[in-house]
Amino acid sequence: MSLTRILENLEALVACDTQNPPRLIDGDSSVFRLCEGLVGSGFQTRTWDHGEGHVSWYAVRGNPHVLFNVHLDTVPNGEGWTHDPLDLLVKDSRAYGRGSCDIKGAAAVLLNIAEQGAENLALLFTSDEEGAGGCCVDKFIGSGEADRYEQVIVAEPTSCKAVLGHRGFLSVKTRFHGVPGHSSEARALNENANHQMARWAAAALRIAQRKKQSETDPGSCINIGIVDGGTKSNVIAGSAFVHWSARLRPGDSNEEFLHEIQACDVDGSATDWEVPFSGDPLPASGRSDDTARAFCSQNGLGTCDPVDFWTEAALFSQAGLAAIVLGPGHISQAHVADEWVELDQLSTAHELYSKVVKHNG
Repeated sequence: MSLTRILENLEALVACDTQNPPRLIDGDSSVFRLCEGLVGSGFQTRTWDHGEGHVSWYAVRGNPHVLFNVHLDTVPNGEGWTHDPLDLLVKDSRAYGRGSCDIKGAAAVLLNIAEQGAENLALLFTSDEEGAGGCCVDKFIGSGEADRYEQVIVAEPTSCKAVLGHRGFLSVKTRFHGVPGHSSEARALNENANHQMARWAAAALRIAQRKKQSETDPGSCINIGIVDGGTKSNVIAGSAFVHWSARLRPGDSNEEFLHEIQACDVDGSATDWEVPFSGDPLPASGRSDDTARAFCSQNGLGTCDPVDFWTEAALFSQAGLAAIVLGPGHISQAHVADEWVELDQLSTAHELYSKVVKHNG
């Protein structure tokens, strides 16, 4: 393993502007040309450009049984940086730069393993995990290419511990429709959209509360993030809007939870439900982590407790594939100004990924 070479790869990857939004990227973007050049001619590669910045780059050599998945897009650079976020800075045993932790550091490690001549290796690099409307992983699964793999490793930052479970993420926009009028009318009690919204919200929160298994158990985490409705205090509100989200336990079903929450609306015929995003937990509803746990045991991968953040490993699990999350860095270092990853974490990731590649050819 050459840490110097990994850092050279990471420097080149960080220099590629892949912020999402605005996701100004296509199949001919520099980041994919870079990856193509680094793996060399020994790999069969393919690029899918689904339009509007949704791009997948797939590289395979030999007959691997494990697929490594990395997203190359990053959150916007934002403010507060003490140096250029697209210029990698190595200092005090850390590598600073946008995407260094989430998750170009993992990509740099995997590209180094490819450079070193791994006989059996499969990489799926995508561009649309950050932000809304990602489709690359779903389309890859739909193509049938994923069917050949026994295990998927999604390289999000986990401090190089294998994560077998994480919460799902459900985002919902709910619109309540009332009948406007003068607030002196008694019908306001039931026909005011804000009243409908308030009764629904109270019932929804009670459902989430009942799912707590103990005082310290967060249960089905629900969050009402945006509320808007009405025009004046003396006018019956004709409409109300709520944008809320939920994060369910591993194995729970977003669809079943949504149905429970929808049933809290007693005037359901006058309500609209829009689901901008629904990502199941890991493992997905009806799946177990038995295969993934056995894989970790066979490959000497240390595991940790389920985490609260969502990853695209759940998409693979939903499709029936065993999936774990395993990557260098910690989630607290992602999405922040002066994002960084420890050099020791990059070295550990190289050791673990190399062991997996060697054992699963």
